[in-house]
Amino acid sequence: MTDNRRVLLVHPEISRTKYNFAGIIDNEPLELEYIYALLAEKGYEPYIWDGQVEKDKYADRLAEISPFAVYICGRTRQENFMKEYCRLAKEHGCITMIGGLHAQLNFRRFFCEYTDNVLTSFNIYHIVDILEGKEPSDSVCINNNGRWTIKKAEPFDIKRLPTPDRTYFYEHSDRYRYLEMQPCAHVRTSYSCPFRCSFCCRNKMNCGTYSVRSIESVVDEIEAIDCDSIYFIDDDFLVDRKRVERFIELVHQRGIHKKYVCYGRADFISANSDIMGKLKDIGFYYILTGLEAADSRRLKKYNKKTGVRTNAEAVRILNDAGINIMGMFIVDLDFRAGDFRRVYKWIKRNDLRHAAISIFTPEMSSEQFEEYRGRLITDDPSQWDYLHVVAKPENMSVRRYYMYYHILVVKLFVRGWRDGLYDFLDYGFFIKSMLKNLFKFGG
Repeated sequence: MTDNRRVLLVHPEISRTKYNFAGIIDNEPLELEYIYALLAEKGYEPYIWDGQVEKDKYADRLAEISPFAVYICGRTRQENFMKEYCRLAKEHGCITMIGGLHAQLNFRRFFCEYTDNVLTSFNIYHIVDILEGKEPSDSVCINNNGRWTIKKAEPFDIKRLPTPDRTYFYEHSDRYRYLEMQPCAHVRTSYSCPFRCSFCCRNKMNCGTYSVRSIESVVDEIEAIDCDSIYFIDDDFLVDRKRVERFIELVHQRGIHKKYVCYGRADFISANSDIMGKLKDIGFYYILTGLEAADSRRLKKYNKKTGVRTNAEAVRILNDAGINIMGMFIVDLDFRAGDFRRVYKWIKRNDLRHAAISIFTPEMSSEQFEEYRGRLITDDPSQWDYLHVVAKPENMSVRRYYMYYHILVVKLFVRGWRDGLYDFLDYGFFIKSMLKNLFKFGG
């Protein structure tokens, strides 16, 4: 066994172009901080390299640290970077491991000669097994000289996670943010999602098993974080009313004064309007809500189990409570020109000040991916960022679809600028970029 105990933990850059949300939403590498804490406890010497914030190139840091093992995680759009970094690590003779959200459900895409292990669950203890030369009993794919052994993925109990080591976050706290909330630390209180929206694969994570931490442990963690803004990165924080009420109670009891952002469904907000004011009182600043569509037909198609009236009611309730609702919409591939305008009109009519617009993207691990396979216009995973069209629209050319999409986004940018939102943004830069993109994409 080598005396080298250095392990490099890597989160790649989001992209190598300016067409992303860098500098607007930059996420703390929480997964790596969990692993860092575990490896340090086990006597290893871990290092984190986060491509979102690092000035040094990955190849230079790899050569400088000279680790005996490298772990890399990321999302679909980062797949190419993950493979590139894995290849470079193997050239240095490192044990190579790939994990994270994308790899869990699409592990075969990483069956490469330079990949030794692909982890298919949230069980970070398997990383220690691999480093110690042991073979995990489950939730891993192992490269045996070009022949892959696939061990069945098993759900992981989130309560087994160690307290994350946030040393890296504190060293780069000026770089992690959610819009104007800067710095903004991440806290995870659950794995997977109990709902079954047809366009989303989050409910497949953790083998489809919804696992939650005790709310007491969550408040303990929040209280110990030296940061005034907290982003709950659960797929949905507002699931269990009693759990939310207990959170409110504990925060009050301990006199914790911070700002919070979380995901929450419109039907929960509408059915629990009486506690939204209480959430405001303890510091909830943003609630991110998947409104998805401005018409009932598409909401039914997406299996949202909610309706446009419920969505409108959720916007009204949070507006009245003084909590910013970030309404997230999907522009579907069956859109006509009027559908783009209908989304904008719905946003304006319901006084939704914060809106995010995603292009419908069939997730690679979903049943929908097979449905759209024949319509795909690219196989480049970097395009799976919800900003690019990856499958042919039904009712117009790709170029015209992009034109209407960018018109909608520009209108929302202009509206936000007029309302005085996000004063940290260079609106001129983004509006000019969007105008340039009106006719740039497609063919």
